[in-house]
Amino acid sequence: MSEEVVHSIKGFDKDFKCRGFAYEIGKTYEHDGDVVVCESGFHAIGGHPLEVLRYYPPNKSRYARTTQGGALAPHTEDSKIASARITIDAEIKLPELIQAAVKWVFDRAKWKEGPVASFKNEGVTASGDYGAATASGYYGAATASGNYGAATASGRDGRAKGADGCALFLVERDSDWKIVNAWAGIVGRDGIKPSTWYRLKNGKPLEVE
Repeated sequence: MSEEVVHSIKGFDKDFKCRGFAYEIGKTYEHDGDVVVCESGFHAIGGHPLEVLRYYPPNKSRYARTTQGGALAPHTEDSKIASARITIDAEIKLPELIQAAVKWVFDRAKWKEGPVASFKNEGVTASGDYGAATASGYYGAATASGNYGAATASGRDGRAKGADGCALFLVERDSDWKIVNAWAGIVGRDGIKPSTWYRLKNGKPLEVE
């Protein structure tokens, strides 16, 4: 019988330490003893990647893709998992963390019922946790108001906004609809305000009414 493994995201401080213990890329670590979430074992996020920001904010942290195995103990409040074994697979930067969050949301989106606006001046809102809102039409508007949601404006002169902690994805197009710039960020980071509309101008998010 094969052992259950979990592919996860783990946060560290700037010295690649977690609770004072130093980790290294490519190494596997084993915990000897009981595995109790928030108490003992190796901890990482097994669900929405942006949940790691609850514990390790991006201005002073580093992140890695990890594989957990052995005894597993899930948290009841979020997707944090404690494990008896963990392998530090590869370090990822913030843009990669955001991309992982987008993939996580899109892989789980029910696109037949999901919130997608593709026509001119259409707006769409994803209000549930981990929701994805996409506006691809001319002047389209996308809003992610639930926890850890993602709002994407990929049409010409599109705009997006989100709640604190949500991901925003903006595309800038020229008059021929060719993509000239793309940007991704997290609401509440780097000056991006919650519940505020943004569009991409000259490669930078511009606050708009």
